Amino acid sequence: MAQKIVIVNTGCANISSVKFALQRLGVEVEVSSDTATIARADKVFLPGVGSAAAAMTSIRAKDLIPTLQALTQPVLGVCLGMQLMVESSDESNQGKIDCLNLIPGHVGRLQAGGLRLPHMGWNTVTPTQDEGLFNGIPAGTYFYFVHSFAVPDYDKTLATCDYGQRFSAALQHNNFYGVQFHPERSGEAGAQLLTNFVKL
Repeated sequence: MAQKIVIVNTGCANISSVKFALQRLGVEVEVSSDTATIARADKVFLPGVGSAAAAMTSIRAKDLIPTLQALTQPVLGVCLGMQLMVESSDESNQGKIDCLNLIPGHVGRLQAGGLRLPHMGWNTVTPTQDEGLFNGIPAGTYFYFVHSFAVPDYDKTLATCDYGQRFSAALQHNNFYGVQFHPERSGEAGAQLLTNFVKL
C-alpha cells in the first residue's frame, strides 16, 4: 500500500516545487492544512519561505501548532520550515519570536564574516552520520541554499555547512528532521535525500 505523504500548507511556502520533486520520484503527495489529514499521514513535509514571523502568524491562524507538536511520524522541515521547528528565532522586527518548539534550539542571523547575505547558491554539506537522511550522500556533497538566518552547530545537528561560520545544514530530534538547504533544487543529491526521508 502506498504511503500517505502530506505537505503542510502553511500558507507561506513555495509548495509546488517540493510537490513536483516528490512526484518525480514517483511519490504520491497531498497538500493540506486539515489537521486530521496531517495527523493521519505516514510522512509530513513542513516547507516555508519568507520570514519566520509571517510564517508563524499564518500557522497560528490555521491552528496547526498543536497538531504539528503532536506528530509522532517522521516530519521534514525544509529551509524556513526547518527554522520554524526550533524554539525561537531572531528573524522578526519585534525581536525574538516563539517558533514550533519541535526541536530544542534557536535561529540567529548568520554571522557571515563579511560574506554576502543572503547565503545563496551551492555549498558543501558534511553529515555527522552516513545513515538515515544522509544515506548514500558523502561529505562534501553540494546542496542549494538561500538564507540569512541559521541555527548554529550544536548537539541536534545532523549535518554542517560553513559560510563565515559553521551552522546546521540539517537537524534531527526524535521524529523531527530539518534541512536548511532546498533538496527540491539540489539535483541528484536532493532527490537522494528526499528518497531517504520517504524510506525512513
